[in-house]
Amino acid sequence: MRSVSMRSGPEFDRIRSVIGAIGSRESPDVLLGPGDDAAVIQAGSEESIVVSSDLSVEHVHFRREWLTWDAIGFRAVASALSDLAAMGARPIGALLSVAVPPELDLRTLDEIASGMGACLREHETSLLGGDLSRSPGPVVIDVTVLGAARHPVGRDGARDGDELWVTGRLGGAALAASAWAGDLEPEAATRRAFERPKPRLREARLLCDRAEVHAMIDLSDGLAGDAEHIAAASGVCLLMETENVPLHRALEGWSDPAAALALAVGGGEDYELLLAVAPGSAADARRLLSSEMSVDLTQVGRVTEGRGVRWVGGEGSDVDVPTGFDHFGGGA
Repeated sequence: MRSVSMRSGPEFDRIRSVIGAIGSRESPDVLLGPGDDAAVIQAGSEESIVVSSDLSVEHVHFRREWLTWDAIGFRAVASALSDLAAMGARPIGALLSVAVPPELDLRTLDEIASGMGACLREHETSLLGGDLSRSPGPVVIDVTVLGAARHPVGRDGARDGDELWVTGRLGGAALAASAWAGDLEPEAATRRAFERPKPRLREARLLCDRAEVHAMIDLSDGLAGDAEHIAAASGVCLLMETENVPLHRALEGWSDPAAALALAVGGGEDYELLLAVAPGSAADARRLLSSEMSVDLTQVGRVTEGRGVRWVGGEGSDVDVPTGFDHFGGGA
């Protein structure tokens, strides 16, 4: 069984401690264990099973005063499916578990379920089952997703010389959250980026078919922090170029470029993909993503020898950027 290293930080120190306390049992059926976006299980066929679990906790991942209940249900499922996209897997089904306080009526629960169902249908994913419980306080949604892939892509395959590419544009969801936190109403495009994220499932499979993808991760905690995961897992240095980060259109032309960059690389909740590909192999995938899916693919750096992540500006000088979200250490 293969496992991968995670970046440093209070949240990931706790994860490592929990994994160590639980212990692990080696199994020939488990190809990839803890540390990546999902686990990979040998299915005895041409495809492997890919499994991931994702929590959405009120006051941590969402606030009911910001979103409708159906949007809360939708984004809970979308964030879990994004882990399958990060492995290049096609979705099969999902187990949906919800804990709600007793004062929330049946209509509210139905609204949460309606949002979940809308996301499942949009991505052709079946409901497999789940669980329902009473909560003494916040709403908690746990989504376990199952997928399949011929050659699942982990975080640990980036190689010296690889190119680093990002799908879509970054920072829209973080800008919406920033507006809500300041008691403002975000503009429609950024609000939609937060409440209706798009897991790049089809895009990831196209990329794996048309480019030589060595490593991939979804951008849930922010480009800066998630880049560190690839660097740690692959034992390489990621050289990232600030001027090439694809900003959400609402951030373009800001009078404070540093603030716009901070939201784009440290805000998280984008659910785009960062991938390391063999030099020169992304051209066909980039063309098809643009023409068939209207999705940008932007080169943001390259892989070099060394360790960690280095951010450079237009003149090649080092730049400090926010390191992304950490459940136990704060962040952007």
